[in-house]
Amino acid sequence: MKEISKIILKSRRRTTHCLWGIIVFFLAVPALAQEEVRLISPDGHLTFRFELTDSLPTYSIFYKGNLLVKPSSLSLSFKGTGDFGEHLEMDDPVFKEGRSQYVLVVGKTKHVNHPYRQVKIPLKEKNGGERKVNLLVQIFNDGVAFRYVFPKQKKWQSYLLTNEKTTIRLNGDPILLALPLPNFTTSHEGKYATSPFSRFKSDTLLDMPLLIQFPENINMAVTEAQLLDFAGMYLVKRNGRLESRLSPLPGQQEVKVKTDLPHQSPWRVFMISDRIGALIESNILTSLNEPNKIKETSWIKPGKISFHWWNGDIMKDTIFGPGNNFRFNKYYIDFCAENGIDYHTVIGYGNTPWYKNDGIGYQPGPNTDVTQVYPGLDMQKICDYAESKGVGIRVWVHWKALYPQLEKAFTLFEKWGIKGMMVDFLDRDDQEMVNIQTEILEKAADHHLEIQFHGAYKPTGLSRTYPNQSTREGALNYENNKWGNPIKPDDDLNIVFTRLLAGATDYHLGGFRAVPPSEYKAQYTRPLMLGTRAHMLAMYVVLESYISMVADYPEAYKGETGFEFLRKVPTTWEETRVPSAKVGEWVTIARRKGKDWYMGTINNDSEREITILLDFLDPGIYTAEVYFDGPDVEQNPNHIIKKMMEVNSEDTLKIKLQPGGGEVVHFYPRNDP
Repeated sequence: MKEISKIILKSRRRTTHCLWGIIVFFLAVPALAQEEVRLISPDGHLTFRFELTDSLPTYSIFYKGNLLVKPSSLSLSFKGTGDFGEHLEMDDPVFKEGRSQYVLVVGKTKHVNHPYRQVKIPLKEKNGGERKVNLLVQIFNDGVAFRYVFPKQKKWQSYLLTNEKTTIRLNGDPILLALPLPNFTTSHEGKYATSPFSRFKSDTLLDMPLLIQFPENINMAVTEAQLLDFAGMYLVKRNGRLESRLSPLPGQQEVKVKTDLPHQSPWRVFMISDRIGALIESNILTSLNEPNKIKETSWIKPGKISFHWWNGDIMKDTIFGPGNNFRFNKYYIDFCAENGIDYHTVIGYGNTPWYKNDGIGYQPGPNTDVTQVYPGLDMQKICDYAESKGVGIRVWVHWKALYPQLEKAFTLFEKWGIKGMMVDFLDRDDQEMVNIQTEILEKAADHHLEIQFHGAYKPTGLSRTYPNQSTREGALNYENNKWGNPIKPDDDLNIVFTRLLAGATDYHLGGFRAVPPSEYKAQYTRPLMLGTRAHMLAMYVVLESYISMVADYPEAYKGETGFEFLRKVPTTWEETRVPSAKVGEWVTIARRKGKDWYMGTINNDSEREITILLDFLDPGIYTAEVYFDGPDVEQNPNHIIKKMMEVNSEDTLKIKLQPGGGEVVHFYPRNDP
């Protein structure tokens, strides 16, 4: 009892000095002996509680006094050395209070100032195993995260992880918005499901981020941060709780992670607020990542990009034929140059890539070679011409064609003058694939190349560490309109409240042929859109993407109202605010670039009117350039009206939203040109 008293006193002194509520105590009941650590957010609203019992360690999460996650067990399984979780003891926790202050090269915010509190909880086996694992916890005002840290130790030098048993026992029966998946091999493109947790099917993989809605308007999104040299994580419902599942290494199902010590897992992240917009605004994922590793970043230039594959490789009638040739690419380069579109993508033509390929369509064959161009195509000529017009060249490439000769290809791409590329068809997030993508980012940075990952898993905040990662797909988007699985306005909203929470989202934006639902049909060329043109314009602000597509063909934009907005809207931001949002119904997101604000609103299929406070504007008079749906939009969803007005930060803006509609506004100081 004397030793216990000393530990209690030591903890009380820490609490007195820090005033932020770290409590360590022991219940002196041998049969129920336990140790508890509490970590409270800087604003006092969020509490993480850790308990070490005689069985398994558990954690709980509270928000403003509401229990969200009931005591949920933590353990790890290893091949050959068994489980780590039972019969543990805890050394003295190590506490820290800090502030993440950094500048993002690309992002929804430029300057981040993020206070947090941290505790390292050292755990070790009591019964002779002597393995040690630290549970590292960080808590912010907008969420909490923990990770497993494996320190260097004499008797444990490597491991084969077969299962991470992180569980989440939800309090009550909250509503889940989640993406069910059939297996671990996935492009992460599918329709989201919404229902009470009790009605979700057991043993079905659920992608992350997923959104959990509790009573009192409390929202909790679950995802991961800093996924490096580890397997991607999913959740499944089992035994009335959520349990983690990791992608297995290729060729087998047992081992998920193989590595030497020291090592660490990604962060298991819980984004929490009673204002859903706070989750969209949050920078918690980048704050949980390492600082920028690219010393000189002036070559990283976000912007908009053509992508002719989506429109079906359309070209106006000419005296020469379109195809894998200079003139076809020149047509799109000229369009970009005339309209301030920063990049043109060289993809190929007619289901044939721009490089030597003996596979079927865009899939690589045994002799595929990305360092040899399609016969008759001069990549150096294309890059030189684009540069003369002030346009950058990016390329599309299948990862299996690129990776076997990564250094050779990147050296050649840099010589040609290519600025970046879309790397496609990754479709995995096992440890091997995670490391492949990290290697691509690192080597691309050495050659001043930006990377779009397509057919890839969610972002985990690595755009802070590797800002040449311009965006990731991992979302069902408008490419599906080409083949009869059209994206509806409701689907766009589901992406905002789930996948967008993880970071930049790659969509095939820019389709200018909206039709009423009764007139939709699948068209591989000149695809049709559901939702209005104002909805499409607003998506350029609502979504975060540092390389935004302008994917329709040039003639589709000629003389069309709204294209002037696409020409000027930025792709990276200095500040993001969410003035109004309701899950599944509508969202309004405002983003600042310099002195200008851009505000986009998208709606579901119900007509409504909302009122937006403009208090995010700085003092002074702003000109508001407003694009909204016309009165006949149900028959003509491309009808868009533009009006000008003057507003200030004390005004409100009433927005009348049509079914599937939207509105977008450009605010700029009145005296600016």
